[in-house]
Amino acid sequence: MSHPYNNAVGPQVRMPKPRTGRLGLVVSGTAVIGGLSAATQYFAHGFQYAEILGANFRHVYPPWSILQWAERWYGSHSDDFIRAGSLGTAVAAAGLIGLAVAKMLTANSAKANAYLHGSARWADRRDIEAAGLLGANDGVYVGAWLDPKGTLHYLRHHGPEHVLTYAPTRSGKGVGLVVPTLLSWPHSAVITDLKGELWALTAGWRQRHAKNLVLRFEPAALQGSVCWNPLDEIRLGTEYEVGDVQNLATLLVDPDGKGLESHWQKTAQALLVGVILHALYRGRNEGSPATLSSVDALLADPQRDIAALWTEMAEYGHLQGENHPVVGQAARDMLDRPEEEAGSVLSTAKSYLSLYRDPVVARNVRTSEFRIRDLMHHADPVSLYIVTQPNDKARLRPLVRILVNMIVRLLADKMEFEQGRPKASYRHRLLGMLDEFPSLGKLAILQESLAFLAGYGIKFYLICQDINQLKSRETGYGPDETITSNCHVQNAYPPNRVETAEHLSKLTGQTTVIKAQITTSGRRTSAVLSQVSHTLQEVQRPLLTVDECLRMPGPRKDADGNIETAGDMVVYVAGFPAIYGRQMLYFQDPVFQARAAVPAPAISDKLTVPPVQRITL
Repeated sequence: MSHPYNNAVGPQVRMPKPRTGRLGLVVSGTAVIGGLSAATQYFAHGFQYAEILGANFRHVYPPWSILQWAERWYGSHSDDFIRAGSLGTAVAAAGLIGLAVAKMLTANSAKANAYLHGSARWADRRDIEAAGLLGANDGVYVGAWLDPKGTLHYLRHHGPEHVLTYAPTRSGKGVGLVVPTLLSWPHSAVITDLKGELWALTAGWRQRHAKNLVLRFEPAALQGSVCWNPLDEIRLGTEYEVGDVQNLATLLVDPDGKGLESHWQKTAQALLVGVILHALYRGRNEGSPATLSSVDALLADPQRDIAALWTEMAEYGHLQGENHPVVGQAARDMLDRPEEEAGSVLSTAKSYLSLYRDPVVARNVRTSEFRIRDLMHHADPVSLYIVTQPNDKARLRPLVRILVNMIVRLLADKMEFEQGRPKASYRHRLLGMLDEFPSLGKLAILQESLAFLAGYGIKFYLICQDINQLKSRETGYGPDETITSNCHVQNAYPPNRVETAEHLSKLTGQTTVIKAQITTSGRRTSAVLSQVSHTLQEVQRPLLTVDECLRMPGPRKDADGNIETAGDMVVYVAGFPAIYGRQMLYFQDPVFQARAAVPAPAISDKLTVPPVQRITL
């Protein structure tokens, strides 16, 4: 008997309901028709009905013919009709009795419920096609899938939603996910590139065949880097200028994303807001663009007393001869502080600007040879490679954080609508390929903006080593992070951490396993056992247990550490069964291999920015 409540979930909702009533009617009707047919054929055979019909001789007659013949000749051949009717009744009764016995056996037999404890299962071809990962000619690569025939199919996600990858170091995420994506994504991109490997493998194809302008921003490089000045992105002279400077100053004094925890950080941030605004307006008025190095020079000028700077900031005519109120207030705060406290605030602010005393870094941030808006609004797509060498990674992190923060904030500033629907206000989509993105520290703007960035044409492909990097209280986004919630697709290589394996096991879900238990009784030497009991029991288990996740086959490598054979992986798309997939390797695909062989440009492209645009908008 069916349950009176609709408590079906998962695949049970879409399963057709059993039509046992209709099946009984069909079987009953078939039994009756069989009985009529038997009576008809028996009567025709015994009565030699073919001789009566003459030329209309047929071996098989319609089942209802016995009724027509009885109406015409029952009076003269009643015995023949009675014998035929008895046979037909017996045949129909046998069919009906068989139906009754079948229903009785069915009612008394135990049926296993495949969904009692969970309905998780691995995706098949229909699921993967419904998820939009098969057959797409555009998008990012999220893995591959082996069909039952052993054919490898690439999985590609074209939608605007974000992708999150869990892949330990040296697991093959670069050759399996990052490089194939960059060798096929035709739109703009921002790529964090440790050691410049992605530039070497993908910049050539992106420039020549994807028609991208490729920019290599390597702040610590002696030559070959495109220049970018963060202060050029300040919308000076508008109502946004103070907010822009405050965001920049917060990033400067909070290089790890832990928040402004101390009094000295907060006061240093307020001081830097005033000094940066002063440097910007003075540079505009005097024709010498401000830089973070020049801001540091103002605070650490050995040729004059620091009090002279506070006086200058309080008296300078920033706005058509009038003093800027924010600059004047910052100067007054420093003038009113006790000498010891003012010295501590000053030294704290200067400590966060020490990076820009490096003459190489100062040279690479002295001007702007591209603007952030060019990434999505230039005539051609633009690919920005942010290259940091391992030995410079830690000290350059504050500058990289500023760049990523400004990309998110300035490219998702407003949305236009047309006929009640969002209207694309950009020329090119933007892919943010951020490898090891937790190493940048907590970027609050990224976590907060993921939920709506897709509407601005920005898609992020975020890669981390394990779930602990995301949920770390010290260096990550904490246990209440929302990065995973805002990523429609999550994929994972075999993890090294139990916590990551537990997370993946929960994502895969619980399934129901039917366990058969057979009990026998009687002597072991007996030819026939006296009793055999067969019991079915539903048992719950994770579709992918923690230990199975940890033991997923990884890539096989040679003695030099180079991958020879791809390993397994799992892919999760929200709303669909998990996909047990296979890693893809670009160097085993002749198309990708040919694209990667295109040499990277010797020097970075540059976008000419008129000086007047670098100061105001």
